[in-house]
Amino acid sequence: MASKPGILTDWPWTPLGNFKYLVLGPWVIQGIYSYMVKDEKEKDLSNFLVFPFLIWRAIHNQIWISLSRYRTAKGTNRIVDKAIEFEQVDRERNWDDQIIFNGILFYVFGMTVPGGSHMPLWRLDGVIITFLLHAGPVEFLYYWLHRALHHHYLYSRYHSHHHSSIVTEPITSVVHPFAEHIAYFALFAIPMFTVMLTGTASVAALASYITYIDFMNNMGHCNFEVIPNWVFSIFPPLKYLMYTPSFHSLHHTQFRTNYSLFMPVYDLMYGTMDKASDALYETSLKRGEESPDVVHLTHLTTPESIYHLRLGFASIAANPHSSPTWYIWLMWPLTLWSMLITWIYGRTFVVERNRFNNLKLQTWAIPKYNIQYLFQWQKEPINSLIEAAIKDAEQKGAKVISLGLLNQGEELNRYGGIYVERHRELKIKVVGWQ
Repeated sequence: MASKPGILTDWPWTPLGNFKYLVLGPWVIQGIYSYMVKDEKEKDLSNFLVFPFLIWRAIHNQIWISLSRYRTAKGTNRIVDKAIEFEQVDRERNWDDQIIFNGILFYVFGMTVPGGSHMPLWRLDGVIITFLLHAGPVEFLYYWLHRALHHHYLYSRYHSHHHSSIVTEPITSVVHPFAEHIAYFALFAIPMFTVMLTGTASVAALASYITYIDFMNNMGHCNFEVIPNWVFSIFPPLKYLMYTPSFHSLHHTQFRTNYSLFMPVYDLMYGTMDKASDALYETSLKRGEESPDVVHLTHLTTPESIYHLRLGFASIAANPHSSPTWYIWLMWPLTLWSMLITWIYGRTFVVERNRFNNLKLQTWAIPKYNIQYLFQWQKEPINSLIEAAIKDAEQKGAKVISLGLLNQGEELNRYGGIYVERHRELKIKVVGWQ
């Protein structure tokens, strides 16, 4: 919440809680019904595709959330070396509100704006116009709107809500008061309205534009550097046409620099580019994976337990792991896909990283489920994973490794004892045995 919340701070559907998605219901039903019952010439494919596109946006954001939390747990290329507070996690839980808001506007404008309906799937001229208008008017106007939002009056009532997150995550990018999202959509609507009114709009132009905005927003708010140095070495001017996470991170720590949306050229033009931008970028790229003092080795339990990790869904991970609810059953295709990934990947992975004063702790998960511990033919693969994890922890400088749950089983207990016996020179303390 902003320090002095202004009007239109809360979203209109905030009182609905988890039922807020019902706001989209009438629009989705209308889009599907009209497409199914009308004649071929009257069917509006662009209106019908709005709902699948909203689902794609949610999946796209979730991919960035999971990637960010995995990389944050590993600690590689990190920018701000601080933990994320629980207050920030709670504040950013409504990141999907903007998808609902945009979805309603897509339906409304598709039915009311000339050229907003019955769009073709592809038109090259519309794609070119869209991105030229973004690079010009949108980026320019956003720069000055952003500077205005840092004026003490607007900042205290609106933008301070976003800046409460010093250590940013991808979803930090869309955590703003409702009034700010109205202003942002008005800016991003400039290219979309233009191609609609000129008859050059296409499904590809609008979908790729919104996906581009989501991609750059998510990427720029990661707390780790993702753009390799060779990208700018090949084409040096690109550094003024595409920002990096470290560039935008300075805006969240220094506040009065690096105002640009995605193109730093406007900060260069108006003298607001932070002088530490290049140095922080280079430093972040060189930061290696953090060496833990303590490693806790756990494992997955049921197939849907993957959602309860920090890498999964925040709304699910915030609740105790219990019997699957109805929406978990609906996600079984995704659950099966995650099981396939863990089977193919087949390596222990970092779940989370914590720090208590100078003590660095990490939790690692073995990609095996409860039921696999019951099969005799799985004993050796699980033992191999535990042995590899202990070796890896030792190489990374861990002093203590603890085993959780079924990793302490009788067979594994015996095997672990053999492992420690076989490596007398081991400098790591293994706890969790009998």
